[in-house]
Amino acid sequence: MSFQRVPGLVSIVITVYNKLPYLTDCLTSLLNQTYPSWELILIDDASTDGSYEKVMNWLNNNEPLLREGKGIYTLRLPRNTGYAGAITAGMYLAKGEFIAIQDADDLSHPERLARQVLYLNNNPQIDLLGTNYEVFEDGKPDSRKAVHWLKYGDQIGKVYTKGGHCICHGTAMFRGAVFDRIGGHTRRIEGAEDYEFIAKVIKPGARNVDNLREVLYYYRKHQNQRSRNYFGNSNRDHGYDT
Repeated sequence: MSFQRVPGLVSIVITVYNKLPYLTDCLTSLLNQTYPSWELILIDDASTDGSYEKVMNWLNNNEPLLREGKGIYTLRLPRNTGYAGAITAGMYLAKGEFIAIQDADDLSHPERLARQVLYLNNNPQIDLLGTNYEVFEDGKPDSRKAVHWLKYGDQIGKVYTKGGHCICHGTAMFRGAVFDRIGGHTRRIEGAEDYEFIAKVIKPGARNVDNLREVLYYYRKHQNQRSRNYFGNSNRDHGYDT
């Protein structure tokens, strides 16, 4: 029997590895989405700091979600697989027409899902859609800074052709059919699995990816984030003014 995706449903995939301090803020930002049709798939990659227990407590405290028919699915992996393994496991569980990525230490604007779904419905040629975003230091959510490295429209494909990167992975929403066609993330480029996945989605010679210019995502900077292991503390990585 062929797999049937649910029309209009957004499957939000979150991977968690030792993100205890940030989970409540992240999950609350999703609880506040104005778009009504979504499911949450949370993959805990063998956390050791109590993150999984924190998630389960949050779900217990937000039980009305379940009564509203929201699908909330958690999977605790028996051992740490790394980011590529965890997020791909989540994508395999996703049944939505659309799959949205959300990093466990970041926040989404309440209109994020609604704006992305609207754009994808109005632009059937687009397979993957990011958004503009702002950066804030941990503990200072009201002091956000703009970024300047994103590209839009035809410029995106040109950047990736040259080995560049101009879509924030945490903001991405893509059609579930894309995953069914090309699969998920791989371990081929450690630390740049996000770049490789987006580059794999892009069709040469076609404009099938884009970014919304609206700020619909908030990226938290903190000492324990995964990207610092690969790119250090340089503000240049997010292209915002210091």
